[in-house]
Amino acid sequence: MWPWGHLAVAYLLYSVYHHRRGGSPPRALPVTVLAIGSQFPDLIDKPFAWTFGVLPGGRTLTHSVFAAALLLPVVYGIARRVGHPDVGTAFAVGHVSHLLADVPPAAVFGGDLSATTFLFWPVLEPPAYESVDGILAAFLRYSMGWYEWAQLGLVCVALVLWYRDGTPGLGAVRRALGSSVSRSA
Repeated sequence: MWPWGHLAVAYLLYSVYHHRRGGSPPRALPVTVLAIGSQFPDLIDKPFAWTFGVLPGGRTLTHSVFAAALLLPVVYGIARRVGHPDVGTAFAVGHVSHLLADVPPAAVFGGDLSATTFLFWPVLEPPAYESVDGILAAFLRYSMGWYEWAQLGLVCVALVLWYRDGTPGLGAVRRALGSSVSRSA
């Protein structure tokens, strides 16, 4: 799944969870951390595999349930300790939704679980993927099939929900960009 698809899935899940739990829209800080959590596995695994050659594939270390079992309690514990357990929950929703969204349609609809072994790395070998020379090369080979259109649909639904939720996080981004622009002027 592409980054925007991961972000959309994470936001949809977190917003629904937040509305059901508290009845109010999500706040800016947890949504910002949710966005980071939704990208975290790819931000670690892809560069370490594709650029540095340290990992055997772009879905290994932080795509593993074993790494998640170690990482997520630590993140939640730190967030709770500093008085923001909702931030730990948001990171966990982003991270876990990323792992689940990376399960290919053939596994979900066809029962072919051979492509899900990345979830159990290093106990199981990751599936063989086409060699990628980096994110730019992957993007340039990109084509729109039904799966990509489904992701785009999820992005549109997530954007509508995010707008209805009051665009949480946008103000912080604007303030950060505004302060960096005013410092450079």
